[in-house]
Amino acid sequence: MTANQFIEKLATFKNEKELDKVARFFKGNDGMTKALGVKFGDVFKTAKEFTQMPLEEINKLLDSEYYEIRMGAVSIMDYQAKRKKTSEERKKELFELYLNRHDRLNNWDFVDRGSYNIIGEYLIDRPRDILYQLAKSENIWERRTAIVSTYAFIKKGQLDDTFKIAEMLVYDNEELINKAVGSWIREAGKKDEKRLKFFLDSYAATMPRVTLRYAVEKMDKENKKHYMKLKNQK
Repeated sequence: MTANQFIEKLATFKNEKELDKVARFFKGNDGMTKALGVKFGDVFKTAKEFTQMPLEEINKLLDSEYYEIRMGAVSIMDYQAKRKKTSEERKKELFELYLNRHDRLNNWDFVDRGSYNIIGEYLIDRPRDILYQLAKSENIWERRTAIVSTYAFIKKGQLDDTFKIAEMLVYDNEELINKAVGSWIREAGKKDEKRLKFFLDSYAATMPRVTLRYAVEKMDKENKKHYMKLKNQK
């Protein structure tokens, strides 16, 4: 399975209505990314057919200037990472490839597509220092990976890293980080609402409004009103 074969297959799904995809969804600023014109559903379907692709071929896909081809690359990586029969050695290679090529995983949906399985699941039984390094990065997408990856821990009831990284990013000046922080402390709050409330007691009045809105989205009306009032009083 080669990069060229994947690209040829993907090209058969071209649809002119999808050519505005970059303008609609891509928030990066690399000055080169453009749309191939393929629905993401077709990208994911094709990626699943190429799950056996070698890493060196995936790496070639990551070099592409086309949005959907890079989405295909991270999707193949994601499918490999979550397969039960994937070796620990391969999972490590996928982990390292994701981090080494973060320059090409430069949009919110690349991060959201791959970080759960490729990064978060890999770190379940390992030191998580790398996430704290990423949280300090000047690269917005690396910072987003830091918080989004913790969803794997949340699913296991491990909430410490989510709240610690949220504290590091709570005053970030990028809206896509604000939204991610709000979203993932909300998810952590589904496991432990008291802990979410403790976090909000400290930060609700001063955090970005969008972060707070995302964080309280699933709370009952009374609690939602309480925390939004704290923000309004500031």
